[in-house]
Amino acid sequence: MPRQLFVTTALPYANGKFHIGHIMEYIQADIWVRVQRMLGHQVHFVCADDAHGAPIMIAAEKAGLTPQQFVANIAAGRKEYLDGFHIGFDNWHSTDGVENHELAQDIYRGLRDNGLIEVRSIEQFFDPDKGMFLPDRFIKGECPKCGAKDQYGDSCENCGAVYSPTELKSPYSALSGATPVLRSSDHYFFKLSDPRCVEFLQNWTHETGKLQPEVLNKIKEWFTKDENGQGGLGDWDISRDAPYFGIEIPDAPGKYFYVWLDAPIGYLASLKNWFDKGGPKAKYGETRSYAEFIADPKVEQYHFIGKDITYFHTLFWPATLHFSGRKTPDNVFVHGFITVNGGEKMSKSRGTGIDPLKYLGLGMNPEWLRYYIAAKLNARVEDVDFNPDDFVLRVNSDLVGKYINIASRAAGFIAKRFEGRLSGDLGVEGRALLDTLRAHRDTVIGLYEAREFGKALREIMALADRVNEYVDAHKPWEIAKQPGQDAVLQDVCSVCIEAFRLLTIYLKPVLPALATQVEAFLQVEPLDFHSAARALGAHRIGAYQHLMQRVDPKLLEALFEPPAAPEPEKVIPGGEELAPEIKIDDFTQVDLRIARIVKAEAVEGSTKLLRLTLDVGEGPDPQGRPVYRNVFSGIASAYQPADLEGKLTVMVANLAPRKMKFGISEGMVLAASHADEKAQPGVFVLEPFPGAQPGMRVR
Repeated sequence: MPRQLFVTTALPYANGKFHIGHIMEYIQADIWVRVQRMLGHQVHFVCADDAHGAPIMIAAEKAGLTPQQFVANIAAGRKEYLDGFHIGFDNWHSTDGVENHELAQDIYRGLRDNGLIEVRSIEQFFDPDKGMFLPDRFIKGECPKCGAKDQYGDSCENCGAVYSPTELKSPYSALSGATPVLRSSDHYFFKLSDPRCVEFLQNWTHETGKLQPEVLNKIKEWFTKDENGQGGLGDWDISRDAPYFGIEIPDAPGKYFYVWLDAPIGYLASLKNWFDKGGPKAKYGETRSYAEFIADPKVEQYHFIGKDITYFHTLFWPATLHFSGRKTPDNVFVHGFITVNGGEKMSKSRGTGIDPLKYLGLGMNPEWLRYYIAAKLNARVEDVDFNPDDFVLRVNSDLVGKYINIASRAAGFIAKRFEGRLSGDLGVEGRALLDTLRAHRDTVIGLYEAREFGKALREIMALADRVNEYVDAHKPWEIAKQPGQDAVLQDVCSVCIEAFRLLTIYLKPVLPALATQVEAFLQVEPLDFHSAARALGAHRIGAYQHLMQRVDPKLLEALFEPPAAPEPEKVIPGGEELAPEIKIDDFTQVDLRIARIVKAEAVEGSTKLLRLTLDVGEGPDPQGRPVYRNVFSGIASAYQPADLEGKLTVMVANLAPRKMKFGISEGMVLAASHADEKAQPGVFVLEPFPGAQPGMRVR
């Protein structure tokens, strides 16, 4: 009997376009789903936009839209990404859909009736400038565990600690920059610390094969209490106060579910929407309702997620499902992030980011990226590094040099000399080679199912090497020149075409569009893993057309080219026009700090730049050494280095680092100049009044 699987990826937050991290996750899940379908299993592969929360409410307000309009605009742009990279979700929905409202409220009632909801009066940060309680993600400060600065109010991106916003040190509002004040409010808590929850989660997380070893080790930390009894699983605040864009808590006017409660329920809502639209019936002849399907103990449920949301998916989510009377996931597959050039975090401004739409817009084959990402993925929680040189080498060597060339070296002879007809008798050596390829089918499938995609592709390319050894040993191009050797030529080329078909079956989950082209060329039904056992025999194939181009390295240069600088402002007599009006929220996003110029020096090879070493009050480091910033400033025409050292100035401290010819610039020093420098020459570095100290914020 075919397996019945329900598979999801993490819901993207509906406040922006997809980034390359989304695409990597979707590719990983899509490959795994295609493997299951090629084995004949029934898979319902769904996702949705995570549409609720204060950030979307605030962004919509800035855009002059309702939250629903704002989310709809974001959703309208999803298709070009998904279609562009051949990602085959069955259904894409929204957590603001009616299904999610109904399911979230029903699940809440189940938790409440189970005695796991408690109302408490808590002190919560309130932004006096904005007149609203602040969501966790709009409160920033120093992590109470490791001391990392500018961490969010619910978890630390540096050490992974989870805490409440009131535990932050030196908190500030990310909306206005104001220091938040504490006010009391009634909040609803899911009692995750209840002994029933703790016992269930300890058992669930330790089921054999349920979670990856790295994930299980991290979870053990979250269960652990210190010698003072502190730590362990804490109760989860699942409510937010109006104004809030979300789902109202039943019988609690003005209270809404925190987005992280209703977001994963969006998995179920998207599945229900898919069933209610009749998708499963049309695709698989499924006659059961959503409720009947999801209650079936034989249905398997899998989630693909990034490592940054492990806590929510391995503790809150299974407990929420279990104690509301629902099935829990069979597994949560956690992956790392995508980096570039040996682990560097991607950044568009530094020219080290991959814009998925730019990739497609440059005409780059989406299956190059699918193959490269798959070749880097494994079942562990490891980051995937994108190296442009390695990308070119792997695609050109593996896909074109090893795989595509097998067909291109044989198809022409079959078409021209044998009217497209393959040989029915492939010879002892040819049959032995093909038997070897078929014998590896289960190994390849097993590696795919275990998400060891890199190992699977290495296995497939090793088989391609064997085929190419066969081609090089028999040299069909030389046999073609020998009179009376037509039968031998047909046999050799037929072996190559059959081997190419088998390799295509193995690569189809990664290269679905290419596999469709191959199926048309071979004039065969859609390939699946079962078709590997059946030989083509004396079959007629179609005309061969080249299937894949090599990667031009210049495309990678264009892909990583930083965005163009904005056009200069218009100049009017006496100076510049004022920039467009902004609101206080826009201004507070720019972090201006007092900095002391510790050292200034000329930059070799530049007549415009000075290299400034700045003390911005960020030190000392754990070893007691001072912490300085390196900034390149175009002020060499106005200042001698010695005149600057020891002076105070103002810098933009939260500007993304910029990679320049001479090194990395970690901010920007503020200076004034006239728009018409010829009429009024001069550059004037800003210098604060005496008494200001490095690190003070300019407000």
